[in-house]
Amino acid sequence: MLVLKFGGTSVGSVENIITVKHIINDGNRKVVVLSAMSGTTNALVTFSEYIAETESEKALQCITTLQALYSETIQQLFSNHILKTEVIAYVGTVFKTLETAVNTKHTLVLHNTIVAQGELLSTFIFSRFLQQEGLNARLLPALDFMRIDKNNEPDNFYIKQNLNRLFNANPEADIYITQGFICLDAEGEISNLNRGGSDYTATIIGAVLEAEEVQIWTDIDGFHNNDPRFVNNTKAISNLSFDEAAELAYFGAKILHPQTVMPVRALDIPVRLKNTMAPEAHGTLITNTIHGEGIKAIAAKDNITAIKIKSARMLLAHGFLKKIFEIFERYETSIDMITTSEIAVSLTIDNTTYLDAITEELERFATVEIDNYMSIICLVGNTIIYHPDTPNLFQVLQDVNVRMIAYGGSNNNISLLVNTSDKLETLQKLQRYVFEAEPIVV
Repeated sequence: MLVLKFGGTSVGSVENIITVKHIINDGNRKVVVLSAMSGTTNALVTFSEYIAETESEKALQCITTLQALYSETIQQLFSNHILKTEVIAYVGTVFKTLETAVNTKHTLVLHNTIVAQGELLSTFIFSRFLQQEGLNARLLPALDFMRIDKNNEPDNFYIKQNLNRLFNANPEADIYITQGFICLDAEGEISNLNRGGSDYTATIIGAVLEAEEVQIWTDIDGFHNNDPRFVNNTKAISNLSFDEAAELAYFGAKILHPQTVMPVRALDIPVRLKNTMAPEAHGTLITNTIHGEGIKAIAAKDNITAIKIKSARMLLAHGFLKKIFEIFERYETSIDMITTSEIAVSLTIDNTTYLDAITEELERFATVEIDNYMSIICLVGNTIIYHPDTPNLFQVLQDVNVRMIAYGGSNNNISLLVNTSDKLETLQKLQRYVFEAEPIVV
């Protein structure tokens, strides 16, 4: 059994939907996890925000525009009159339900229900299209088996029991279609796995089914050795370890959801990243196997805030760091980087929702300095902190104002905090010296 996930761009046009059909029609039994069609989730989030702001006319216009795009797609995709009529009816019901939500009190449950419609639409349309094309496909509703617990972690026992139940009820299918991203919460309400969560859905399913391989299909041919949006001449990386991939995903490489590798790494189920637009490309294979040494890739994470916490009472005082961490835990704000000196702690966060409250509590026992508009540059590779050439990197960056360095916390990661205004220069310098020139690090 294979598990294949296709992102929003992969199902974002009639041409791409047809391409996906060709990719999955290879005779192998598989589960196909779909995101919402590209642009849909953003439109539904905007629609939900208009409801929250009681902007009824804007909300209605938003979904009217979206429905028109779906109507056009259906007309182009379907030639079978019976299936086309069924799809038109389903899509019409979804948008009618959205219309009735315009004058409803806005809640988190309503927001999650609205946003979930994107995946429900894409999977219904795609499953009926496969049936039109003669493929033996069945739709497995994710809301019938995918659930998170009170800690927002996958409820693996529930997922396994219910997914196996659905498989046993539909044993004759060759291709099972289901939604990524969406799930139920511990109270049985519609929730989700956050942006990019379709990747996570795919590996959760892969782990439960003990799949042969999980494939993540998107619009780029795997992890690149640098960010192709900012740096020219980047190259796809053929092989990564789970540790390396997790570091890259967390620190800015958008191709993969940060939690994706967690469900499958202990079972040693490979994850392969592939390009829907170039299916013949090798992509990136992620396994427990380690390939080579030195820096393999560079990624950047923006919207970082640096917090410097300084207090003379920190000197030789036990419990000082505990007090700091308890504040961030109380406000459910995770820390990316941290460095310490005798009287100060510097750390970074990427979620400033509770920054004012956190700062207020910290200022009760320390002085606090805040730096906004920062970026983390992450260098990843197997045991790079032990590589003899790694220290030479800092010569490359001697003209860059590096605010913090995290070195040694992980064998596979060195993180640098720079001003976002210096990010482009930093990425390009590292690209030239590490990957293009006579390499400093191999």
